[in-house]
Amino acid sequence: MTLKSIHANPNKNRTPRHRAREFALQGLYQWLINRDDAGVIDAHIRNAFGFEKADAEHFDVLLHGTIRDVDLLRAEISPLIDRSIDQLSPIEHAALLIGAFELKHHIEIPYKVVINEAVELTKSFGGIDGHKYVNGVLDKLAGSLRATEIAAGR
Repeated sequence: MTLKSIHANPNKNRTPRHRAREFALQGLYQWLINRDDAGVIDAHIRNAFGFEKADAEHFDVLLHGTIRDVDLLRAEISPLIDRSIDQLSPIEHAALLIGAFELKHHIEIPYKVVINEAVELTKSFGGIDGHKYVNGVLDKLAGSLRATEIAAGR
């Protein structure tokens, strides 16, 4: 499985933060597949075409924070999925990790935005229905990690 180019849809309006998530997804994909060193992945991604349009600080937080917290994030996700973590596609796995990380550590980002961003990443890079799976899992996770925010929105 190879990642689609992030330039597959040049007309799509992407914010610097969305671009940071796209690059973080690519870095996590590389880490999940090859177990390359995070520093090597970071350096490679930062030299990629278009990185200068990304929010480099958010990319750094997502890539390194997700890799650092991977065991904790997987522990949050595991009870909510219908298969083992190892059976997830690398794209779904990476999108779920990014979404879980943002839900857990970035309460300034509304939970609906976190879920939507993870769904969009999965639509762009993943399989046909992977985005539905990611949406369902992160919706359940938001219910536990962001219960107060969800209740306040009703």
